Amino acid sequence: MENDPFLRQYQPSELKIASEFLTNWLPFLSKDLCKDCNHLLSNRIRSLDPASPRMRWADMAQEDEFDEEEEEEEEERDSSRKGFDASSMKTPEKPKLSRDQRENLRLINVKRKKDFICLERVKGKIVNVLDGLELHTGVFSAVEQKRIVDQVYQLQEKGRRGELKKRTFTAPHKWMRGKGRETIQFGCCYNYAPDRAGNPPGILQREEVDPLPHLFKVIIRKLIKWHVLPPTCVPDSCIVNIYDEGDCIPPHIDNHDFLRPFCTISFLSECDILFGSNLKVEGPGDFSGSYSIPLPVGSVLVLNGNGADVAKHCVPAVPTKRISITFRKMDESKRPVWFTPEPDLQGIEPLPLDLNRSGSTSRFSRLNNHNGTNQRGHGRRGGGNGYDSRGYYNPERSSEHNDSGDWPSSQRRGMPRPSRRNYG
Repeated sequence: MENDPFLRQYQPSELKIASEFLTNWLPFLSKDLCKDCNHLLSNRIRSLDPASPRMRWADMAQEDEFDEEEEEEEEERDSSRKGFDASSMKTPEKPKLSRDQRENLRLINVKRKKDFICLERVKGKIVNVLDGLELHTGVFSAVEQKRIVDQVYQLQEKGRRGELKKRTFTAPHKWMRGKGRETIQFGCCYNYAPDRAGNPPGILQREEVDPLPHLFKVIIRKLIKWHVLPPTCVPDSCIVNIYDEGDCIPPHIDNHDFLRPFCTISFLSECDILFGSNLKVEGPGDFSGSYSIPLPVGSVLVLNGNGADVAKHCVPAVPTKRISITFRKMDESKRPVWFTPEPDLQGIEPLPLDLNRSGSTSRFSRLNNHNGTNQRGHGRRGGGNGYDSRGYYNPERSSEHNDSGDWPSSQRRGMPRPSRRNYG
């Protein structure tokens, strides 16, 4: 690619930016392509920045369930390339990293941001309403993201054909802007608002939904093994949100039928999430708040502490198609009567990791300082020390209007005006 006349017009730094951008978009760009075209596109994007460790590892899945099919397909392609004279064309093989070595390399390069700050007056005291938020990036490769997105689309089609349990799949009528995202629930049926039967918001213990799909359990194991969620809070339920342009999630605090922490993974496109103790609805899909965080593709936002229980959060109307998957652990006393714990989600242990040595948190903050282009709007916090991350990313919340545990809001003094987000 070095001699390509088109690429010679650009500096290496520009090609690196292009490769990172296109890698994030690879699950969308490669959707519906055949396997050969998919690999051709992936290799073309990779060639833009061949020196990038992120690109080399992006297509190396770490779990057996993610990995085995890719290895088998690669072996078949290698055999077909060698053809009939494979034995006469033997060349020294390059040393290959073992699966464990690849996983360890990717693990130490996960970036973890845990220093979000937004000071607000709550119950007469100044508190950091974002304390407990964590943003993890580099957890899921482009190959893994594509496989997850493909699985979501398959489940969506099964739901539309009536092949899932009645309460598993929901496709409400889009009667106004922001209303109409499709949801798929596994592990439990969550009631967003009081229903006609008089059930309050929360887990409906006698309503049945489908169990967690195998691939989703692979994701959960990875979240624990890679130090994203603690082994004391292994998710046993999840909700998939499938957004079309203009869909949103209004301000809320997640119901306490679910334990803390919980997390959300973003796919297909980036959008923003707003946080604050006094979020306001300005119009359909249009909200204002104190602090905005970009939700990039493939990143994971963990909500805990004040970030889960003091600050509300919302997702304004999204500018393009998006998928999020939120994983949560149910309070044992709230589990459905039919619920049985998954055997393969028991006893998961995190991999050995020296966070100080890997420098993932501190390095992440330094990168944010270097990439200071993410200051968008008036409501961002952090004094410029990398607290706002543009491209170091994630979140979104999954349950809807359940504002359990509301805290009184107050007028903040000496701080910037709240930011307002309005997407088209």
